[in-house]
Amino acid sequence: MNSRKDTPLQIITKILGYLVLILVALTMVIPFIWMVTTSLKQPNSAFAYPPQLLPTEIDFRNYEMLFTLVPFGRYFINTLIVTALTVVGQLIITSLAAYGFARLHFIGRDTLFVIFLATMMVPYQVTLIPLFLIVFGLGWINTYTGLIVPAISSVFGIFLLRQAFMGVPRDYQEAARIDGASEFRIYWRIFLPLNGPALATLAVFAFMGTWTDLLWPLLIARTPEMRTLELGLAYFNSSTSAFRQTNWPLMMAASVIVMLPVLLVYIFAQRYFVRGISLSGVKG
Repeated sequence: MNSRKDTPLQIITKILGYLVLILVALTMVIPFIWMVTTSLKQPNSAFAYPPQLLPTEIDFRNYEMLFTLVPFGRYFINTLIVTALTVVGQLIITSLAAYGFARLHFIGRDTLFVIFLATMMVPYQVTLIPLFLIVFGLGWINTYTGLIVPAISSVFGIFLLRQAFMGVPRDYQEAARIDGASEFRIYWRIFLPLNGPALATLAVFAFMGTWTDLLWPLLIARTPEMRTLELGLAYFNSSTSAFRQTNWPLMMAASVIVMLPVLLVYIFAQRYFVRGISLSGVKG
């Protein structure tokens, strides 16, 4: 069977398309490469002329100084605890709510869901002060509870998982009910296993949002022992540049540590992420 050959114009178009994609990819990758290589440079060589993408001499002392000048290990542990519990909480709460909106019938279900969706149009900054007052009234300032509990519910997560749950054939649910399965058992043994990609997608979103959050920890964490990585990085930047020039290799080393877990999570969950987005499209 003869395959159709591309015309010269089609070949040129493909080559130009690949060149454009390569250029766009380079514009995304080069800043990250520059950040990593700068973290391995000496302070006086960060702005050498002509600019050097690769350091002439690799220096790991920036990473050593980072953990000696500030309690970056403590910041990392705080961020890991807050992020892990927030992701688990979001998966549990949003999946339960999504199952209710997708497969349970109760009065005002659709109206309530529309109200939930309407809250997505409200900017986060509008609800920030009332949320802070609630947390303050409960005595959760400068605690893990204050950092975690307000973030374990996500309207976007409910919407995402609801759309995924609606794609599960009703025959599975009806067959399980005939066999005597409870609603929770149907949710736990049927809907969750069949929607792993959507759950992984929500987990990636929750992880990235919590790991890189600065504003909420800035309001809640009052002592250095409760600071997260992003907050610690902000304080570290302000303290090192207050009386002298910023040590950019040291700052880039801190940025690498903050960015590396997010990058690793996205790389390992990429296939689930793409599949989850494609399977969670809007359904009736």
